[in-house]
Amino acid sequence: MSDQAPPRVLVFDSGIGGLSVAACIHQLLPSVDLVYLADNAGFPYGDKPETVVVDRCCTLIAHALEQYPSDVIVVACNTASTVVLPHLRAMTSVPVVGVVPAIKPAAAKTRNRRIGLLATPATIRRPYLDRLIKEFAGDCRVERIGHPGLVRWAEDLVSGGVVPVDELEEAMKAFREAGVDTVVLGCTHYPLLLDGLKTSLPSVRFWMDSGDAIARRVAWLLEQTDQVADAWEDITEPARSPVSAALFSDSAPDGIARFMSELGLSVQLVRGTWPAKPTEAGSA
Repeated sequence: MSDQAPPRVLVFDSGIGGLSVAACIHQLLPSVDLVYLADNAGFPYGDKPETVVVDRCCTLIAHALEQYPSDVIVVACNTASTVVLPHLRAMTSVPVVGVVPAIKPAAAKTRNRRIGLLATPATIRRPYLDRLIKEFAGDCRVERIGHPGLVRWAEDLVSGGVVPVDELEEAMKAFREAGVDTVVLGCTHYPLLLDGLKTSLPSVRFWMDSGDAIARRVAWLLEQTDQVADAWEDITEPARSPVSAALFSDSAPDGIARFMSELGLSVQLVRGTWPAKPTEAGSA
């Protein structure tokens, strides 16, 4: 490995869902330095006007880039990705990667042409989703569930919360009745709930999310600037954490360092009510 610093990827979300994407990036590119940025003061984005989402995202990401210059920005939030990407790309020359529900790969996987799309109520309503389905899954029956509780259940996992089994069973009822064999996880929070979802929907054969595709896109972008060799190489130094900083616009969630470590994303520094005085990761 070269002596220069490893490439850095800034991963942004409104909450902790983007950690599922960060974990995929780390698995594919173990030497990449990750900075995680969560606008938990603005969470959830789904009930906010688009102008507010754009302003919050651009402002926070601009501040983060000043302190943590990055080689790639990942907007690991489906709601934000639908509105903010053009504004970010106009604001910075750093490559920006967004999240798109995995409709196309789901249509390639399904055997019975019945797909379940699990997303937030805001994402379910977006016209771009209709266009994705028409373009890539026009011959499939696509059953949509936009449940408001799942994102909150995922967020509560950080502090030791438990997914309410009965409520999850009821929420997935439409997928069981439709006989879907493939489910698209149209929110980055939902891979964090995958164990419970699989228990609720045992007949589903294929679970599709965007994390691996985003990681491959990040690798490709780094390759264009000849940084991918360093990114592929695993660093075995025990002192190095995959995530150099986790930044939260509100107080850092209780237990976040432990939760990230369980995902393989040990973090060196946690900053709550960012920008503010840093705290050691172990105390977050």
